[in-house]
Amino acid sequence: MKSLEQYEEFITPLITEAEIMARCAALGAQLTEDYRDKDVVVVGILKGVIPFYADLLKHIRLPLCCDFLGLSSYGSRTETSGVVRLTSDLSKPVNNRHVLILEDIVDSGLTMNFLMDTMRTRNPKSVKICSLLHKPDNEIVHVNLDYVGFVIPNHFVVGYGLDYDERFRNLPYIGYFAGEVPELSTRADA
Repeated sequence: MKSLEQYEEFITPLITEAEIMARCAALGAQLTEDYRDKDVVVVGILKGVIPFYADLLKHIRLPLCCDFLGLSSYGSRTETSGVVRLTSDLSKPVNNRHVLILEDIVDSGLTMNFLMDTMRTRNPKSVKICSLLHKPDNEIVHVNLDYVGFVIPNHFVVGYGLDYDERFRNLPYIGYFAGEVPELSTRADA
């Protein structure tokens, strides 16, 4: 298999690691103010949110409860299937608590719309959404986002938790394939 560096020549950087860290610090300060004196559960949407979740939480200066939820809507490698499914549920109830949903990217809006409908049935005090990325040009269903890290153009992005065929999540920046996506080998000897 090729090294990560060999694939990076095909990736155009969109948001640098430094820009991501600065935005996490700013969002964390805002969330600290907005959730002061509230019982909040921070719910991360797996898997792509993991780096953002870890970096953002360092900047929220409150005693937080943390949980995760697994959702999927990607059928092919780069396009939503239009069907959202729950792949793993919360570990504890969120009724009568403030819920802050952390997401890596809001693209079509289908996943987040499904999640908001699901959360409302669980009777939280409030539900707000914080997404690292928002891609409004690809929106099918409008969802109100309370906090957004970056608004991006309609590119299929990878890095910082975002994947292409479960790969490239470990890039420290966010980028996109400028041309044709390179073939990924799954053979150990490739």
